[in-house]
Amino acid sequence: MADDAEVPPFDPGPAEYVYAALADHVALRITLGDLRPGARLPGERDLAAEYGVAIGTARRAVEELRERGLVVTLPAKGTFIVVPQPPEDGEEA
Repeated sequence: MADDAEVPPFDPGPAEYVYAALADHVALRITLGDLRPGARLPGERDLAAEYGVAIGTARRAVEELRERGLVVTLPAKGTFIVVPQPPEDGEEA
């Protein structure tokens, strides 16, 4: 991970779903180390405000991140960046 890598601005294209573009951008921030494993992801309302999208869009983006295994949501606690697990024997990295 390159800590000095700059995260590009969020700019969804016209031919993609905004929630998917938002999920991709947050995933990139995780990959670049801007959002660290174990850190709390901003709440859906905060994400919506930060990215200038509807709360439903932010909610769907967080759901997408959960499906990708990048975050975990704990009720009444928040959503957290998953700490990467080493691959088990027999699995590819």
